[in-house]
Amino acid sequence: MRFKLRHIVLAAALSCTGAALPAASAAPAGPHEVEMTWMSIANWYFKFGDLRVMMDGYITRVPGEQFVASTIYPADRYAYTTGPYNVDVASVERVKNALPGGGKLDYLLTGHSHFDHSWDTPTWAKLTGAPIIGGLSTCLQAIAQNLPADQCRIVNGGEKIDLGNGVTMRVVRFNHSGNASNPIQHEPWELSAPPVPDPATGGFRAGVGEDYPNGGGGRAFLFTIDNPGGPISFFVQNSASAYDLDKDIVVDGVNYGAPLANLAAAMKDAGLTSVDAWIGTGGRAVAELIVPVIHPKVYIPNHWDGLFNSFWAGMPFPFKDDSLKAYLDAQNIALMPQHQYFDTYRLDRAGVTMTPNHAVKQKLGFTDVQTFAKAMLDATENVASTSVGDDCGEGLVESPWARSTFAEQGRSLAALLAPRAVASL
Repeated sequence: MRFKLRHIVLAAALSCTGAALPAASAAPAGPHEVEMTWMSIANWYFKFGDLRVMMDGYITRVPGEQFVASTIYPADRYAYTTGPYNVDVASVERVKNALPGGGKLDYLLTGHSHFDHSWDTPTWAKLTGAPIIGGLSTCLQAIAQNLPADQCRIVNGGEKIDLGNGVTMRVVRFNHSGNASNPIQHEPWELSAPPVPDPATGGFRAGVGEDYPNGGGGRAFLFTIDNPGGPISFFVQNSASAYDLDKDIVVDGVNYGAPLANLAAAMKDAGLTSVDAWIGTGGRAVAELIVPVIHPKVYIPNHWDGLFNSFWAGMPFPFKDDSLKAYLDAQNIALMPQHQYFDTYRLDRAGVTMTPNHAVKQKLGFTDVQTFAKAMLDATENVASTSVGDDCGEGLVESPWARSTFAEQGRSLAALLAPRAVASL
């Protein structure tokens, strides 16, 4: 394995990572609204007036057939790969050019360092000049892709960062989905050195036991915005496990606290008793633990649409999770799922509304709302669609529900979705 159970800071390579990031131009009061655009998986584009922040930005799709499960832990299905893979720079550039302002970015965030989150982050940084904020492993991955060390700031949780324009971001140390059955994916392992690119291809190994461990568990982000009509706030995390949300995260003998306690501390520091929106993962089990801490008014699903479906085909299946919805309904929390990649949510003092974001979708070839075949709709009537893609919990190819649902028809989910190419099937 290329990771170790220790947190090693390479003093020579990372001596500047603690330096202050370039500050966005400050304003006496924040914007009247926040635009939050879902770009697939756990990729988000946040616009706070003139301030633009991207989270993850994983557009490349490393094929599912690249991955090999651990022989020791069969549930660790993403542990190793058959070979290196490269960033799809052309696709990243196409998405960048479709974004407002030609893809100008002020900051790049990574929630954790798995391939489906940080794979394209260094490329976004090169194309835009934006600094990265993430964990040690994310910064080591960026250095491996020839990004200057001072363009990536390591955060461990507990930081309060003024992004400018009235926006404050608190970093919350979090955990990753899974449990003892898949420790290579779940445990808070960090890289100990920058990954070494393949000498022939320049690519990297995407396995969570290779160049892309989760990077010490994860980083979640609590945003507060000084709005002229009163402050607004939202919390975003892109992985979580109810298995140990209340257990301390310890890396190389350093205790980073328990995720729930860390979140409660961030809420207290921000002077909040509730947030306007939670962009969240983990289904009902995680919601039952996090809701009492942040009391969100709106829940927006995150990281539920699979890992290996073609980005350019658009949303692969509709969102449906009856158990989660029943819990949220009982708590009087609105569930606002997406209808297509690049759906935009607008958060202001009046609450959250949605817009189809037509211009950007048109540039990328997406419809405003994804349409699905009847068989797909029937399938999600029987089984939650989130069982396929929720927070790295799905299989490498067809999920059990997809196989069983379509077995009698003698066709796979890929055939059902034709001619829309689904890369993983």
